This record gives sequence, C-alpha cells and structure tokens, in this order.
Amino acid sequence: QVQLVESGGGLVQPGDSLRLSCTASGSAFSNYRTAWFRQVPGKDREFVAIISGSGASTFTSGSVKGRFTASRDNAKNTVYLRMNSLRPEDTAVYYCAAELGAILPPSSRARGNPNSYHYWGQGTQVTVSA
Repeated sequence: QVQLVESGGGLVQPGDSLRLSCTASGSAFSNYRTAWFRQVPGKDREFVAIISGSGASTFTSGSVKGRFTASRDNAKNTVYLRMNSLRPEDTAVYYCAAELGAILPPSSRARGNPNSYHYWGQGTQVTVSA
C-alpha cells in the first residue's frame, strides 16, 4: 500500500506555471503507475495525465496536452505535474492516484477511469485567476 500527499497548489494568474508534487510513503513507489486527476464542484473527476512506474511512459489528456507534463523521481518517491500556460478553466482540485502495476494500461479508457486506481491523495487546490 501507499499513502499519497499532494502539494504545490495555489493561486496564480493566467499564463503562469505551477508544479504540483505527489509524495508517496509505504511500498516501493516505482511499482505503481500514477495519474493526475482534477475536479471542480458539481462535475466528475477528470483525467489529466498518467506516468508509468519507471517514468519512461506518459499519457496526457488532450485538454492539457502540450501544456502539462507528468514526471517522477522514484528516489524521492515523488511524482510531479508541471503545468504551463495556465488558464482559468484549469482551476480545480488536483488529485494524484496510484495503482499497483508499473506498466500503463493499453486502454486509454482504463487509464482515465478513476475506478482504475485504489490509492488517492487528499487533493490540492489550483486557482487560476487574474
């Protein structure tokens, strides 16, 4: 099992950058594929990005592709989400989620389904506003 803690959220202006961190404790984090989701009130949790256990493979949602990048440092038990060119519509609570199994599922539907992940952090608020 792993316990996940997100950090790095905050209030930024449109066009700014931010880097979120998801730090794990417990089992070897490199054995877990890890994803980022976001959620706004009244809406379903939205998939943002996923990274394999080794960090060699990533997949990013089309809505943030080219602006957001997932990476990881397994020596620090941490996964990152680098967010560039932030927009007001990126405002949300951002969650990291992990599932045992280092390889990315071949199905994009499985990657983006919150039910595919057993372990979740508490979330960190990102607000993009002028």
